[in-house]
Amino acid sequence: MITRRVSLGRGSAPDLAAKVAYLADPRHFAGHPRAVEVIETHFAWVFLAGSRALKLKKPVHQASMDYRTLAARERACRAELKLNRRLAPGVYLRVIPLWRRRDGTFSRRAGVRIVDWLIEMRRLPAARRLDALLARGAAEGRDWRRLLMRLGTFFGGAERRPMSDRAYLARLRREIASSARELTAPDLGLASGTVAALERSQLEFLARHGRLLEGRGARLIDGHGDLRPEHVFLGARPAVSVIDCLEFDPDLRRLDPAEEIAFLALECARLAGAGAAAGLLSEYRCVTGDPAPQALTDFYMSRRAAVRAQLAAWHLRDEAFAGERRIWRSRARSYLSEALRLSRRAAGRARGEACGLTRTAAPASARAAAPPVRRSSSAAPPHRAVARPAT
Repeated sequence: MITRRVSLGRGSAPDLAAKVAYLADPRHFAGHPRAVEVIETHFAWVFLAGSRALKLKKPVHQASMDYRTLAARERACRAELKLNRRLAPGVYLRVIPLWRRRDGTFSRRAGVRIVDWLIEMRRLPAARRLDALLARGAAEGRDWRRLLMRLGTFFGGAERRPMSDRAYLARLRREIASSARELTAPDLGLASGTVAALERSQLEFLARHGRLLEGRGARLIDGHGDLRPEHVFLGARPAVSVIDCLEFDPDLRRLDPAEEIAFLALECARLAGAGAAAGLLSEYRCVTGDPAPQALTDFYMSRRAAVRAQLAAWHLRDEAFAGERRIWRSRARSYLSEALRLSRRAAGRARGEACGLTRTAAPASARAAAPPVRRSSSAAPPHRAVARPAT
């Protein structure tokens, strides 16, 4: 994440820059903080001032997200407030209007016309964000357990949204094909051969090892949908907050909890090495009792890496990130390569299990006993985002 100057794309509302300028001005916050940190993401701006954070959604249209109208942004803000209170109840405070006054200026108190909507949040300490902890090797075993206990409770109490095994496999096949179509768009400049190999590998996994997904459709819940380290805050014990759930499309939140954890494991591995991911997955199995095999979580990690490649690639079409296209193309390629590697590893592990290797494996509870390591000795350097896609 970086603080950036607003860059408006063609077709943007003419007063959009004025709204951002108003919200970036410390004089418009209680207590008059010295500065306002402005973070631009693909879909929103976040304004950090004192003990508060305000979020303004961009009037954008991307796939199933459509925030081009004032009414749509209000609905999205209210949905985000409700959904995020599940995992961050003390963080998401209220939805407030942004008014235009009679003289043409803006106000958050009153005016003659509502021109936008904002989410007001309690500001969380950046030093306790999981990606920051991983970057400095400060995530401890008890932190991981606190997080998994919180997520396990959430998964257990979330709305159930099951489907049959047949329907779930069909859905996964559709998602794989859709990702491949997106990633082979000519303007993205990604390797079509790699995309084709990924699609073939993931579809072959479903065809040959579909038994590993038996019963997984019955586990689907209305989950978080965007479980990444930068959305996890490990505050004063026992407080754990997970923010920025995916609010705009309930179908994208309809997930197997093991896939949610696999997404988090994918990003933890990129930040702190494979040991962090392996430990996280073991802790998940221990806390929840979910016997999800490693081959399945590898497959889920591969799918989430493909989604991350797609999100990174979308930045190439966003004029606000025109000066960073090389960075985002590199990031998309990195996730694409990772998705292919994980898919092939999933198939290899599934073949090993089919050959009887699981007969000598320790029980799931014993395998899960070891807490995640603080940092793998072979950890890759932290993969830092220039700006993060966010809802």
